[in-house]
Amino acid sequence: MRHTAHADYALRVLLYLRVAPGRRGSVAEIAEAHAISRNHLVKVVQRLAGAGIVATVRGRGGGVRLERDPAGITVGEVMRTMETDFAVVECLGAARFCRVAGVCGGRDVFSRALDAYFAVLDDATLDDLAANDQGLRGALRLTRVAGGP
Repeated sequence: MRHTAHADYALRVLLYLRVAPGRRGSVAEIAEAHAISRNHLVKVVQRLAGAGIVATVRGRGGGVRLERDPAGITVGEVMRTMETDFAVVECLGAARFCRVAGVCGGRDVFSRALDAYFAVLDDATLDDLAANDQGLRGALRLTRVAGGP
């Protein structure tokens, strides 16, 4: 299974905000730090904001910040927010055209596999992903500020 670029970018945005001094940043800063498209990030941030994961502030001194404690944001929640289709095989999707659907045991197998996959993602938090916060700050070229995380 492969997730969309938007799901990947959402995790990158959240990692940036988790380790950024003051835990905020602009879309332009985040795009530059990750060397990815600012236009794509605007859409990603809008979706994250709509889900209540981040908050956005317009104007001077504005930007994006985490809306909740990173220990309470799970990778599973982020993936469900960003993705619309988890049908890894056709029979898990809304439209089923497979000739053996209903008589094949594949649907149950892949359904259980997907459940196990999300059990792992639901157990992992943003804090888990950012356990090496100093390494992430270095990779993103962020500097530590006094009193910052």
